[in-house]
Formats: sequence, C-alpha cells, structure tokens
Amino acid sequence: MRRRGLDFRRPGRRRLSNVVWWIMCGIVVLVFILIFTKDAQIDSRPSLSRRPYHYDRILEGLNITDEMLSPNSVTRQLSDQISLAKALVVIAKESNNLQYAWELSAQIRNSQSLLSNAATRRTPLTVGESETAVRDMALLLYQAQQLHYDSATMIMRLKAKIQDLEEQTSSVNEKSSKYGQIAAEEVPKTLYCLGIRLTTEYFGNPNLQRKLKERMQLDAKLIDNSLYHFCVFSDNILASSVVVNSTALNSKNPYKVVFHLVTDEINYAAMKAWFAMNSFQGATVEVQKFDDFKWLNASYVPVLKQLQDSETQSYYFSGHNDDRRIPIKFRNPKYLSMLNHLRFYIPEVFPALKKVVFLDDDIVVQKDLSGLFSIYLNGNVNGAVETCMETFHRYHKYLNYSHPLIRAHFDPDACGWAFGMNVFDLVEWRKRNVTGIYHYWQERNVDRTLWKLGTLPPGLLTFYGLMKALDPSWHVLGLGYTNVDPKLIEIGAVLHFNGNSKPWLKIGIEKYKPLWEKYVDYTHPLLQQCNFH
Repeated sequence: MRRRGLDFRRPGRRRLSNVVWWIMCGIVVLVFILIFTKDAQIDSRPSLSRRPYHYDRILEGLNITDEMLSPNSVTRQLSDQISLAKALVVIAKESNNLQYAWELSAQIRNSQSLLSNAATRRTPLTVGESETAVRDMALLLYQAQQLHYDSATMIMRLKAKIQDLEEQTSSVNEKSSKYGQIAAEEVPKTLYCLGIRLTTEYFGNPNLQRKLKERMQLDAKLIDNSLYHFCVFSDNILASSVVVNSTALNSKNPYKVVFHLVTDEINYAAMKAWFAMNSFQGATVEVQKFDDFKWLNASYVPVLKQLQDSETQSYYFSGHNDDRRIPIKFRNPKYLSMLNHLRFYIPEVFPALKKVVFLDDDIVVQKDLSGLFSIYLNGNVNGAVETCMETFHRYHKYLNYSHPLIRAHFDPDACGWAFGMNVFDLVEWRKRNVTGIYHYWQERNVDRTLWKLGTLPPGLLTFYGLMKALDPSWHVLGLGYTNVDPKLIEIGAVLHFNGNSKPWLKIGIEKYKPLWEKYVDYTHPLLQQCNFH
C-alpha cells in the first residue's frame, strides 16, 4: 500500500503534544513565581524578638540592667563580691576576727560607692574605673579561704555552735523547771502570817471556842443525804475559803450546801478558826484533820508504808538527783502527801454519806452545782470530765506501757479524765471495793515502774471502766498553765487553776487572777494585817 506524501499526512497528533509541553512549562514557571513571591513576603516581615515573654516580665521585677546581664559585666562582678563579703563579715565577727571584718566592711563601702556613682550618671562602669576595687575585694575574699571561712568549715562550726546552744538551752530549761517548781510550792508570807494569826485566835479567843461548840450541834446536817455534800482536802486556808465562798454565793439554795474540809495537824486550828469566824451564805462547814482517822495507818495505807521505806525517803527527801533524766517534779514529796491520797478513801472518811462531790482547792465555782447530785452515773462510781480531746491526755501518756501489767489490762488509747471536780457514788464505791483496787495498783508501783507522778495515774487505773463522762462545761481546766478559750470560761461551772501558776501566787496568770480574787474579801481585818492585796 502506498504511503501518502508528507503534504497529505494529518498534523493533529503532533499539535496536541506541543500544547501539553507548553502547558507543563507554564505550570513550572507559575510555581517558581509563587515560591519566590512567598519568600519575599516572609523576608519583608519585621523580625520577632527571640526573648520569650516571661523573660521581659522577670526583668521588670528586678533591679538589673542589660549591662549587668552581659558576660563581661563589671557591675555584676562587683555586686556578687559585695554579697559574698557581707556574709563573710558576719562569719568574721562570729570568729572574733574584728580586723578582717572591718577591712571587708570598708571595701564593701568602696564598691557600693562606685556602683552608686555609675547609677547616678546612668552610664555603665568601665573596667578601668572598677579594676582596683575588684582586685582589692578579690584579695580579701581569697584571704577568707586562708582563714578557713569556706562552706565546709563553717558548717562544722555552726553544728558545734548549735550543739552548744542546745546544751545551754537544756540547762536553762532544767533550772527554769526547778525554780518554777520551787515558786509553785512556796508558802507566801501572807498565807503564813494568816495561819499564825488564826492559830493564835483559835487558842486565845474564848468567844471563838463558844462559837465552835454551838456549831457542833449542827452535826445532823453532816450526815443528811438529802443535802449537797462537798469535800475538800487542803492545807491552804485562803484557797479552801474561796472554794466554799464561790460555791455558796452561786448556789440557788446555800442552806443545803455542806462542806467537809480535811486538813493536817499544823493547819487544823487555823482552818477551824477561819470558818468559825466567817459566814458563807448559810452553808455548813465541817473541819477535820486526817491525824484523827484511826484507820489511816501504815498497815492499811500503801503510801504510808512506802514512806517508811529508806529508798523512798532517799528518792523524795535527800535532795540528790543521781539520775538527771528524772525531772524534779517527779521527786516532789507532795505526791506522797495524805491530803493528796485521801481522795481514794472518801467512803472511809465519810461513812454515812451516799454521794459526794470532790473539789480541789485550786478551783473556783461560777454556777450552781446542785445539778451534779441529780446526775445518774449508770452504775459507775466516778463522774468526771474527759480530757482526751488531744492525744496527750490518753492513758498511754500517763502510764508505762512497756510494763506487762499495764499492757495486759488497759487500752493505751482510753480517754483520760480530770480530778478536781468529781461526783462520787459512794454506795457503788463500797460495793465494788474501789479502795481495794487502788491498794492493788499502789502496792505494785513501789519501784515507780507503772507510773512516775501524782494521783491521776493511779486514779486512771482505779476507776478504769467505772467512770461516767460529764458535760465539759461542768469543769474547765488549764487556768494555771495555759490560755483558755474565753467562751469556755464564760460557760464553765467550775474553773480549775491546775498547773504551777496558782492565782494566790506571784507567778499566777494575771488575766485569770480576777476570776479567783473576787471571792476574797480583802477588807477582812486579818487579811489586811497580813498585807493581802
């Protein structure tokens, strides 16, 4: 078959290839134009700061300049030297190197002057201006290293200083405790004077003797269980008077109030005279001395038996403290006083009574207490206010739980309670032989391994499971050693000045003294003669 001539062939396919080629070239050109245009736009934008935003905010709050941030800043070098030099001045003075401290202080003033001048003229310090100051300060700082004022040495010195201060603090605390205890136990001259004058009055005043005989006819009230019976064991005449007076004044029916006071032989005459000479709103007051209790002897009472022991006598009365770990308060002989331990013999002291309210002599009464006698104790013996709002008033803080006897019989987290205002059901007491329980524990603590101090620990053991909790407003504690919430004081029926700061002592807490003093008649002739004020 003959091929057509060139002039007669169709040109369509060749033209199509040329169009595609030209289109591709145009697209490539457009892409390049777009790329170059975008780069030009990016380059034409203003350059952003490389500093983060928070960096500028930090600079605003500091007293520094850009020059100080420079790696070659002379101002920063001087400032750092001044800071270190100030620390070394303190160390030098501690080491009693006053000459070196003076030289550092002088150089600090010189460097500060240079910085101040530069700041005033608002131009950075030059190397030439500061070269001498920087070199002189550097020499002084290097000298500190030769004097062993480096960090490691100073840490060792500070540790030794801290240890020395701790030893001094321990010694001061021990002395403070000792002197505080002495101050708390002292008999103020005024009280001593009152006792002497009352004793003289008791034996030398025939009218007083007649009054006492007339009051003996009131014996029927002393055993009448329809009345309100209170007992106080004390050798403090004025404190006992405040207890009686405040109770009677706040009672709705003071004629039904009967007080049973027990004291010792020394204060018996004075106590009898005071309560015979004064009237307390019609309240009845009986005064006894424990020396008259025939049953109170060493064969029956463990505390009296312990007083006959030579080791016990040495522990409490020798004045020597061979074991420094034992605080002086643990060696106070008052904790063996029968006036403290008579609270465990109340049924024997008052054999005819069925219910009695026990009051310490460092309390003051603000409300009528007759409501205490209508509280049903649910078969318990002791009605008391619990003190376990804080962990340090639980059993484990009073007793030695490393001892197997304590560990086996008592819950360490059992709630503690307070002596000072207690309602005692003497019928239940006798039925359960509570005094026998007390004897059992007291006899096992001859070596003081169950507890160390006072009458509360044996009380916690004796009345374990026999105590009914009373409303806290009946008995507010702490006025003799701490701050007490004013709202609690306002609603409290009985305020207790437990602690060393008794209100009749100079060391009493001043803001609480008026609560006690308002029940003292400072116009009484005997109080004025003894300079009470």
